[in-house]
Amino acid sequence: MTRFLFIPFALTLTCLSTFAQTPEKTPQETAKAFTRQGDYTNAIVVLNGALQKDPQNLELQKDLSFNYYLGREYPKGLTLARQMVERPDADVQSYQILAMLYKAVDETKECEKLYKAGIKKFPKSGVLYSEYGEMLWAKQDYSAIKMWEKGIEIDPNYSSNYYNAARYYYLTYDKVWALVYGETFINLESYSKRTAEIKDLLNEGYKKLFTESNMQKNQDTKSPFVIAYLNVMSKLAFTVKDGITAESLTVLRTKFIINWFNTYPTNYPFRLFDYQRQLLKEGMFDAYNQWIFGAAGNLPVFQTWTNTHGDEYNRFINFQKGRVFKLPEGQYYQTASK
Repeated sequence: MTRFLFIPFALTLTCLSTFAQTPEKTPQETAKAFTRQGDYTNAIVVLNGALQKDPQNLELQKDLSFNYYLGREYPKGLTLARQMVERPDADVQSYQILAMLYKAVDETKECEKLYKAGIKKFPKSGVLYSEYGEMLWAKQDYSAIKMWEKGIEIDPNYSSNYYNAARYYYLTYDKVWALVYGETFINLESYSKRTAEIKDLLNEGYKKLFTESNMQKNQDTKSPFVIAYLNVMSKLAFTVKDGITAESLTVLRTKFIINWFNTYPTNYPFRLFDYQRQLLKEGMFDAYNQWIFGAAGNLPVFQTWTNTHGDEYNRFINFQKGRVFKLPEGQYYQTASK
């Protein structure tokens, strides 16, 4: 009898030991789980309880005000978020949350003042410039591009400013910046819904660049970088005379990189062009161009190419996923911001 009683008793001890080793969730972790489930009411309950014990915890305050926003309890969220940004330790996220709440209740004047205050406190914050620009753009204020340009200049690795600026320039004659910023963006943010959108923009952008009127109007720019870019690019129009395809763009862009570094080897150090040259030297530039333009230009042809060049394409994809594309400061050449 004793022998048979020992087994369940041992199992009980094992279970108790395992249970004891399981770390207990913090209230913030519990609240975040509710938030992920869309149960904002329970998240608010948990966070309010946690703040009663630790009323000065900024992280809890941010999570609570964000859940108020998600739960459409805007007055409560505004009251708390206003208090947050008055704190000496308020961070960029505090300003973001209050801005979201201002936008939700259409307080655009207060929101604009908030962004200006946030940028004054955090002058190197690309995210605040990006969101301020988006707010201006939403009310058709085209000075939005100044915010995105400044964000690119001071915080060159924040992707959203490139995304917004590329879309803006695509609607203007400045197709060079649409192409440069668009390709920079997809290297910073390689696998999102926005990536697919910008790949389409790049494909169409090259088509628009090579119309005679647009190429000529680009020559009027005051940016020496763009003048140099077009000086090289305009001599290569023959490579796409039969149309813009992933294959013709690969030829064009291969010749462009070779000619760029022959003509302007040290004038304009630029990470994007360095990366293209690296891929060219390592035999991955064809696959890179297919990744950008293949599906956007002709999906069946792209699928055929990847089927026949599977090893080549997979080699590039694995390389790309294993690297970090990072831009240094000081490589900002847009001297004619709109």
